[in-house]
Amino acid sequence: MASIRNIKRRIKSVHSTSQITKAMKLVATAKMQKARKDVEETRPFFLTMQRTISSIVNGSKGITHPYIKEREVKNTLYIVMASDRGLAGGYNANVCKLALQHMKEKQNVKVIVIGKKSRDFFNRRKYSIHDAYIGISENPKYAHAARVGESILDLYMKEEIDEVYLVYTAFKSTIQQVPTIKKLLPVDVSEFEEVKETKKRTLMEYEPSPEGVLEYVIPKYINSVIYGAMVESAASEQGARMTAMDSATENAMDIIDRLTVEYNRARQASITQEITEIVGGSEALK
Repeated sequence: MASIRNIKRRIKSVHSTSQITKAMKLVATAKMQKARKDVEETRPFFLTMQRTISSIVNGSKGITHPYIKEREVKNTLYIVMASDRGLAGGYNANVCKLALQHMKEKQNVKVIVIGKKSRDFFNRRKYSIHDAYIGISENPKYAHAARVGESILDLYMKEEIDEVYLVYTAFKSTIQQVPTIKKLLPVDVSEFEEVKETKKRTLMEYEPSPEGVLEYVIPKYINSVIYGAMVESAASEQGARMTAMDSATENAMDIIDRLTVEYNRARQASITQEITEIVGGSEALK
């Protein structure tokens, strides 16, 4: 009987867990839909900024600016985006491991971490964390991106860092999220080729100068890229959590089915034993 009671207790416990994972999946689904909408609204602005910068650089001769000029790399900064919470499958581990693998090729590395899981990952590995942004992974704002952008541009202009990489998870679909590395600084305009306008460019004059316009536009572009990565990471986090909770719920149902079979067998064995004891007792009384 004790065995039957234990099995019933386990079934009840697993059932309670399945209710929790099911509820978490529903919450993640609702949050993902909102984040997905933010992704769709952010992309057009980002592409417009790329077209503007590409037009200025390719439409002006002999243009030079610190934001687009390559220089000797002595110090590298990484911005790594993960989540503040777990229970999202391999979402956090995949993006952090991608960053770690890329860092091995660099000499002096600093890290700006976004999300508690990212901070903990690099703290354990004794990396130099320049700054940490906690509690914003699920609901990022443009102000957060602007703060990060201002910080890295300041370090870059002081030549405390020579290049910046952004590591985040790109949102492809509900079931597909891809860890991605993008070079932020210096800005590589050649990467903008795919979004250039095909029609003939109109000759333009920039006041006070093309460099002066870039001085204003590129920080906006940097902020938009960081914010876009934050939004895509938020959508990816919820997509990964939704998938993980769905799998957990299915696993819980499988365990309940297996325990139910085990319970029925134990109950049948107990009944058979009781019948055998009754029959044996009656035979002994004859």
